Amino acid sequence: MPRGEAAIGRVMAQMAMVMNLDKCIGCHTCSVTCKQAWTNRTGVEYVWFNNVETRPGQGYPRRYEDQDTWRGGWELNKRGRLALKAGGRFKKLITIFSNPVLPSIDDYYEPWTYDYETLTNAPLQEHTPVARPKSLISGKDMKIAWSANWDDSLGGSSDHGDKDVLLNQVSEKIKLEFEQTFMFYLPRICEHCLNPSCAASCPSGAIYKRAEDGIVLVDQDRCRGWRMCVTGCPYKKVYFNHRTGKAEKCTFCFPRVEVGLPTVCSETCVGRLRYIGLVLYDADRVLEAASTPDETGLYEAQRKVFLDPYDPEVVAAAERADIPRDWIEAAQRSPIHALINTYKVALPLHPEYRTLPMVWYIPPLSPVVDAVRDTGQDAEDHRNLFAAVDALRIPVDYLAQLFTAGDPVPVDAVLHRLAAMRAYMRDINLGREPNDTIPRTVGMTGEQLYDMYRLLALAKYDERYVIPPAHAEQAHELEELATECALDYEGGPGMGGSGPFGETSGGAAPIAVENYRALRDRQTSDTPATPTDKATRVNLLNWDGKGRPPGLFPPGEDEEKGAGS
Repeated sequence: MPRGEAAIGRVMAQMAMVMNLDKCIGCHTCSVTCKQAWTNRTGVEYVWFNNVETRPGQGYPRRYEDQDTWRGGWELNKRGRLALKAGGRFKKLITIFSNPVLPSIDDYYEPWTYDYETLTNAPLQEHTPVARPKSLISGKDMKIAWSANWDDSLGGSSDHGDKDVLLNQVSEKIKLEFEQTFMFYLPRICEHCLNPSCAASCPSGAIYKRAEDGIVLVDQDRCRGWRMCVTGCPYKKVYFNHRTGKAEKCTFCFPRVEVGLPTVCSETCVGRLRYIGLVLYDADRVLEAASTPDETGLYEAQRKVFLDPYDPEVVAAAERADIPRDWIEAAQRSPIHALINTYKVALPLHPEYRTLPMVWYIPPLSPVVDAVRDTGQDAEDHRNLFAAVDALRIPVDYLAQLFTAGDPVPVDAVLHRLAAMRAYMRDINLGREPNDTIPRTVGMTGEQLYDMYRLLALAKYDERYVIPPAHAEQAHELEELATECALDYEGGPGMGGSGPFGETSGGAAPIAVENYRALRDRQTSDTPATPTDKATRVNLLNWDGKGRPPGLFPPGEDEEKGAGS
């Protein structure tokens, strides 16, 4: 039945991201560049707005998916209504000064550096001096026992693998032997949800969702450091700055997005696995979708919230909602809409949390391909791949726990489409006649499979990132290349520094800690203790790899050497 005008409620726009997990090589470039751009400051040493987890693994903070412990996200109460899993207003009121449901620093990790000064200043001696690990929180000697990426490439699997929350849910009978199962990488940022539980959990109303593009941000002026948002976020992507006493989170690099540039993590991604685009959705359907009784139906319920940007009625409703015309055209060209609703290969992360996340993932086919190849069979033949998808229940069921609330049917469908694309395109690339029966087995045409292949494998920069510039009244004040990070001006999210009225009243935060002595000076000083060899911290938000941004190299003789090298 065609959608009538009455069926369309409030049309809103949302920036979203899709990541192709088959292309992630676990290099952590996204994590490092995000760290440098956003959390390279005192008080957030342990914070990673973007982190890459090895799966199977515990994640960061460890076992964050255990909502029986952490009480994040939403649930349906006895009356079938949506309610915060951590409790409503009364429970927050009685625990507001002592929130008992918070990850400790051990659940994250105690960040550290090394006492390099001992190496550089040690006199000649019989034994090689040692740069001991020093805590970036206390400045004292410490023993390194955990980190944000301790599970990297299954490094700690022998000791910690059985603690993976999802793997235990898949099968308790299967002995965990990682070398004989599967592995993939899972990059994670804030989900910028349509129904954010962090915003609903904040007593101060400091967390808000921007009406123009759906990005979820923290108002630093209103934040009082209750940390209810940390509990409320089921993905544990809201952090507490122990220096400023404020909450901080991923900002979707909004200073860049506002001028049409992709996020730093996307810009620097080596595997080119991230896609950013605009989607149109019906805001009046969000509550209904999040209240879907059956958890396995949440994936399809959220897909139905998204609107077809080519539908004339949707376009007319969007124009009535004052969405700019170029934004509507960007939604039509959006790779996100194509991957989620046209090709149906992207899935949400933990839809059972009922937050309606807006960072989706294309599940990896590589565990299936590797399993076929290890048997000596043709790993590109669609019949072998289809049979393997149906037979290899361990990776499929695990992926279902991640992306479809345990329902393997949508995961099977996605993996079959990816396998069909792989087999169909091999014939074309080898100069053979394409087998038209392959796309028909997954309900697609050969042209659709080719278009999907082009988007996943060959898409250019402006096809992967379709980001319309902002249409705010102050847009003319934005610098062309977004040279100012949100942390660089008075009142910016997560801003640190010292001043006469407390930690957040001064100027921008100084350069990140280089050693524990600099940290100690910074923590005990009444004014910013900026190192003398660097005037400002390096800003990677707009650096294209050319030239010499201020602070990257020390001045003087070293600068001349750097210029000549």
